[in-house]
Amino acid sequence: MNFSILSNLLNTLSLKLENLDFLALTALRLYLAPVFWVAGMNKLNDMDSVISWFGNSEWGLGLPFPELLAWLATLTEVGAAVLLIIGLATRWVSIPLIITMLVAIFAVHWPNGWQAVADPQSPFAPEDIDDVMHRLNIAREILQEHGNYSWLTGRGSVVISNNGIEWATTYLLMCLVLLVKGAGNYLSLDYYIKGYFAARS
Repeated sequence: MNFSILSNLLNTLSLKLENLDFLALTALRLYLAPVFWVAGMNKLNDMDSVISWFGNSEWGLGLPFPELLAWLATLTEVGAAVLLIIGLATRWVSIPLIITMLVAIFAVHWPNGWQAVADPQSPFAPEDIDDVMHRLNIAREILQEHGNYSWLTGRGSVVISNNGIEWATTYLLMCLVLLVKGAGNYLSLDYYIKGYFAARS
């Protein structure tokens, strides 16, 4: 097989995959929707604590206008979840989601480094990973001695949340794709609204 034939095959495959990009965009929307719904509903169920956390500079974020920002973050997450499911105003709703994720990255998770879950094997392990693993081993010893350890770990191993920027960054990048590419064809209201106005122009 010469190079030109291979190149033509790859180009044909690329065009066919581009026609299927709506599947990936729909998958992104449907993945993100429950993430933001749960985050928003958790805030909504305890707004007083969220507002206090947003505003307190000693044990919280120390943000100005904490009540306004807490409500904006909460309504953004809940509203975005609904819009992402139906694929409506996807590009526009991605903007406040990206802003929300940037605030989460830099105001909440940044001091903890990259990892969401502490893992000593990762090249992104925090500098104090030895101390983290020491704490984890003590927790395991306590559970093994005083609890039914096989039952406690029957659905997964005991870990320490590092609370790093990993997940927030992942969600930010997914929202960035939706901002650039939109909701995708066929399975979104955006697609049919665009088609309606295109037909009338």
